[in-house]
Amino acid sequence: MAEPLLGNNVIHQIAFVVRDIEAVSEAFAKLLGIPKPAWFLTGPREISQIVFRGEPSDARSKLIFINTPSVQIELIEPSDASSTMREFLDAVGEGIHHIAFDVDNMKRCLSIMEDHGFPVLQTGEFTSSKGRYAYVDTMDAYKTVVELLEREEPHAVSQQQRKDGDEQPLLGTNTVAQIAFVVRDIESVAEAYCRLLGIPKPPVLASGASDAAQVVFQGQPTKAQAKFMFLNTPLIQIELIEPDDSPSTWKHHLETIGEGVHHISFVVNNLEEKIRVLEQLGYPIIQKGNFWNGWGKYAYMDTTSTFKVIIELLEKFDG
Repeated sequence: MAEPLLGNNVIHQIAFVVRDIEAVSEAFAKLLGIPKPAWFLTGPREISQIVFRGEPSDARSKLIFINTPSVQIELIEPSDASSTMREFLDAVGEGIHHIAFDVDNMKRCLSIMEDHGFPVLQTGEFTSSKGRYAYVDTMDAYKTVVELLEREEPHAVSQQQRKDGDEQPLLGTNTVAQIAFVVRDIESVAEAYCRLLGIPKPPVLASGASDAAQVVFQGQPTKAQAKFMFLNTPLIQIELIEPDDSPSTWKHHLETIGEGVHHISFVVNNLEEKIRVLEQLGYPIIQKGNFWNGWGKYAYMDTTSTFKVIIELLEKFDG
């Protein structure tokens, strides 16, 4: 097995760029069944030492970190000053901006990424603890930005503490099981990720037969054929999806937004009940169907207005 490019294959964090951190944090708190977290403001230039595309920047951001049993969720509301987050918000809109890895030697890892064709977008110093970060331009290869985090203090991850009287997680779970990308060429993206993660390339899986998959997209039955690949990392699974030309949420995403993050997933009990919970909150179903192998079923819910990403519900049967 090859060595991961960054020395490890643990995705610690998925990060959202948002316009209103108060509203989004309140929604995630309800989703996850935790108290609403408070945001903090990153430091001024002399503390944060931000350099964006080679130029010093006065960028500051409101930040929230939410620890879940799998990955950490970061919420970022950027200021108007130049930064990769401001650039993403202006060009793409709200959504998942990056995935993050801890590294032991920032200088060495940046050199490795540069050698693989991934230039630095932005660097800076932590303002809530001691350490530094770097965002690397990996959009073409990984369909998202990769962040490197070098910490001078141990990375102690503590779960958001639930208190007596707190609501239960809305879906019965607060574990983010999967992050999924829609891509045009699953083989090339898989090769890039496998090099990054230092793992063998898994097999490509095809959609099941239409009569078994029983896919319904926007209320209409469809073949919704696609190629799938699942890459397992220690905390979260990466799914790659290459759709064909039949109508589906994946094809619609490619045509309207392009390649990139399509959804995050939660494994639930009683899928139909959880669909009703979200529908009653104003989140309609986009697409549903059965697993390609018959071992479960899924539903994509239109939660982008609030959570800035589609939420997928997965119910797994004993296989």
